[in-house]
Amino acid sequence: MAHGDITHIDIPVSDMQKAKSFYSELFGWQIAEAPGYEGYPMWRAPNQISGGGLAPRSADFSQPRSYVEVDSIDDTIAAALEAGGRVIMQKQPISDTSWWAAITDPDGNAIGLYEGTTEM
Repeated sequence: MAHGDITHIDIPVSDMQKAKSFYSELFGWQIAEAPGYEGYPMWRAPNQISGGGLAPRSADFSQPRSYVEVDSIDDTIAAALEAGGRVIMQKQPISDTSWWAAITDPDGNAIGLYEGTTEM
């Protein structure tokens, strides 16, 4: 993927089993947990391109969030702050070669940031 591409969409859920059944039956999504990512089942659409994860709902994660691939989370956060956005989750590691963070745009819309590579 390249800078600016949407990498995945996370959907917050309260009942993981119910959500897995709902999305797989409604849309035909394949949903499975990858080794090392237990508790975060990943979904893949029938086109084998679109996908994301089902993540526990929390006070600060209550709406679906799209993640955008960036060359540098640090540079992207700096540019977002300068343009009127704010940071809602600082850069955190996913693996030894990948990181994530979350910002909002000036209207308060949450946008996830992804940098690196993640092997499943």
